[in-house]
Amino acid sequence: MHFLTRATLASFFLLAPCLAIPAQTPQPTPSATPENDFYSLRAQAEAGDPQAQFALGDLYFRGRGAPQDYTQALIWYRQSADHGFAPAQNQLGNLYEHGFGVKTDYARAITYYHSASDQGYALAQYNLANMLENARGVRRDYRQALALYRKAADQNLPDAEQEVGYFYQCGFVGPRDYAQAISWYRRAASHGNSNAENQLGYMAGEGWGQPQDYVEALSWYYKAADHGNADAQENIGYLFQHGTGVQTDYRQAMAWFYKAAGQGNSNAENQLGWMYQFGQGVQPDNGKALAWYRLSADQGNQNGINNLRAFTAILKQYDDSVWDDANASATDAAIVQAQRQERIKDLVRRINELDADAMQQDNFADQLEHSGKKNDAMGKIFNAIGTVGAIQYRQRAQKDRAESAALHDQLAQTEFQSQFSASVPEP
Repeated sequence: MHFLTRATLASFFLLAPCLAIPAQTPQPTPSATPENDFYSLRAQAEAGDPQAQFALGDLYFRGRGAPQDYTQALIWYRQSADHGFAPAQNQLGNLYEHGFGVKTDYARAITYYHSASDQGYALAQYNLANMLENARGVRRDYRQALALYRKAADQNLPDAEQEVGYFYQCGFVGPRDYAQAISWYRRAASHGNSNAENQLGYMAGEGWGQPQDYVEALSWYYKAADHGNADAQENIGYLFQHGTGVQTDYRQAMAWFYKAAGQGNSNAENQLGWMYQFGQGVQPDNGKALAWYRLSADQGNQNGINNLRAFTAILKQYDDSVWDDANASATDAAIVQAQRQERIKDLVRRINELDADAMQQDNFADQLEHSGKKNDAMGKIFNAIGTVGAIQYRQRAQKDRAESAALHDQLAQTEFQSQFSASVPEP
């Protein structure tokens, strides 16, 4: 059973106790934009309208109504930000913080977040607070982070409200205050924040700041799970697996773990490995246990890593056929679906890296091509060298973009397969 991790990417318009993990990277969701609307928007953007410039950058960034193109997104976001438009400044901070089409640059991210935050923009306040909390590009400063979270929460930003509750729960700026934490979590939950719903379930189950109440805990978990929260789904599975506040029901437990694992939840993957290893509600299956442990371990889950190591040692104690049979490719539909989710994450990461490299190569080429031209003999030599170097950088950029385009095709195919395999049958 685990806390939901905090710090979602509220910035895109949108917990083991008191442990932080990186925020998940959101996936662009294509949607149809009429062609005439696109050209109308582009005309407004070219005329200097900062809101239209931002909106156009957003279309390119998310691949909505236009091919996804981080270079074009960056161009239009910058033009909008140069007009002082806070949403564009915030979005540029996101690009530089998370390396979307550019090299990760925390200093630039913080500068853009500051510019938008100083205008009272809640999403930027949240993002800047998150960097201060997690010491990304700046010294950790819980007090300043909490002050910024409060400013964003005062504008009813649900993720910020949940963060304020988390600070009180963990006692980052003073003694733990469960009553305050519960109050802020309830406020965030009332605004639809499933993370806060999951936290309220955990606190009720643990009896933190209130009498222990598993009925209330399960009620909150169900609310969060209905909103698609994978950590809540895993927590429900854990209650049924261990008979905590409910009758032990391995079939129910496994069904909820499958739901969470289908979203890439590494704790649920580890629990499924355990259930298959020890035959909890199913026949023991070494191959499936090994596959689930691997999926969990591949995400850096320490329990998954430990269980994979221990189970591998057990299997290798026997003759080679036992290990070979367990090590065979898994055919379980849920395992295949979880593997697709990991494949999607890896493809997105590689695409972002290639796009960032291509942009950097173009920048190098621009610097060489636009360096001061001289007509003397030595100048002509350096100009020639610069031209050759620029061509090489352009070729590298072109190669990176071609590879990125190929990976985009693979990503689209994998997402399509994942979409139509999302409803994994229960075991």
